[in-house]
Amino acid sequence: MKRLWASWRMKYITNAAKEESCIFCSALEKNDDPGNLVVMRGERAFVILNKFPYTSGHVMVAPLAHEATLEELDPAIRAEMMELATRCMSVLRIVYNPQAFNLGANIGEAAGAGVPGHVHLHIVPRWNGDTNFMSAVGAVRVLPEDLAETYWRVKAAFAVPQK
Repeated sequence: MKRLWASWRMKYITNAAKEESCIFCSALEKNDDPGNLVVMRGERAFVILNKFPYTSGHVMVAPLAHEATLEELDPAIRAEMMELATRCMSVLRIVYNPQAFNLGANIGEAAGAGVPGHVHLHIVPRWNGDTNFMSAVGAVRVLPEDLAETYWRVKAAFAVPQK
């Protein structure tokens, strides 16, 4: 198991080191598919799967505008981001039936932002007991679903009209 974890961690580190452009801006330039992970585009913001998710269904909401903080966005963009975050929770309830959510943002490098130049919100579905001995003792996360499968399930749920 430690070897798998080390392999995943090295892949994450080496990919991050090679990524010179903004991952969000780069994703917006591509067609939506499991390769770019964009599951929904709005007028001012979009929803993208986290490439290294904490749990299945871990999504992020980011503005189309490349800005580092919420304060730099106009109110209409911030409002759309919150509406999309709310919609993400509704979609994830349908797809995964989580018991709870973590909703948050790491704004700035000192706060732990992996992409400090493009503000984004994380929506993470949670279940009682989802932190088990694997993550607590082995420092390993176990995801029951391939990221491509997550992509198609979440994208299909976004295609269903809202109530």
